[in-house]
Amino acid sequence: MINISVSIDVSNLKQAEDFYINALGCKKLRDQGPDMSVISAGNCDLYLQQKEPGSNPLLSGEIVRDYERHWTPVHLDFLAQDVDGLVKQIVQYGGYHEGGDSGVWGTIAYCADPFGNGFCVINE
Repeated sequence: MINISVSIDVSNLKQAEDFYINALGCKKLRDQGPDMSVISAGNCDLYLQQKEPGSNPLLSGEIVRDYERHWTPVHLDFLAQDVDGLVKQIVQYGGYHEGGDSGVWGTIAYCADPFGNGFCVINE
């Protein structure tokens, strides 16, 4: 089996650490140089990488980094026993709550971090 980690580009590393550690309960593992830190979300390592807005993330192409809210078909899901409580913390630390849904399957909250990266909070 291979391991998986997730890289998250942010414009402010210290703000990102504060958000992911205090709002979502992640644990800081280590610094990986001046512009990167590694945190743990359960059994997955998240690499927070400070990258300048407007910088090019690709070797070719005209796409530039933009920290406005954006959508991607690949995103993180954080599992929680208390979705409403976690959403309150997310908003308190600068994240966004963009609605949610519930049914016989449970509850989901659609959220984003302060850097426009979307994720969901789902009850365990």
